Amino acid sequence: MLTLTRKTPAFAAAAVALSLGLTACQGIQDNPKQTAGTVLGGVGGAVLGSQFGGGTGQIAATAAGTMLGAWLGSEVGASLDRADREYAMQAQQRAYTAPVGETITWNNPQSGHYGSYTPVRDGYTDAGAYCRQYRTTVNIDGRAETAYGTACRQPDGTWRIVDS
Repeated sequence: MLTLTRKTPAFAAAAVALSLGLTACQGIQDNPKQTAGTVLGGVGGAVLGSQFGGGTGQIAATAAGTMLGAWLGSEVGASLDRADREYAMQAQQRAYTAPVGETITWNNPQSGHYGSYTPVRDGYTDAGAYCRQYRTTVNIDGRAETAYGTACRQPDGTWRIVDS
């Protein structure tokens, strides 16, 4: 069975401190992709963070999710253009139904950026939702970044990232 993990309070506090430090260094003249990534990442992080804890713990998790999401979104947005994101999203959608272990790749011949999604495990939550854990890589200008996450199929058939 797939178990979704929650972040510890110490991790949340460290993430907020790191995010505050990094976002404070950002200048007003950020490029539009980075700004959009920051905003979208912050919103996604807030939604994800709000799913954890209760009372003040939930508020702290929401704040940490917002800050971490904003920072991650900023970093990705600074590096990927719209075409890169479209190629990546198409690969991500295919990976939701690909066999576990099969790597789905994407590449943008115009920018030279590329990456992949690999479903690494699937299962069901206690509530009965079908979920998949995945590994994603992005290679930008010769620098590779790897991340892991979990996406669950919603009742309407769409997928939602629930843990990253």
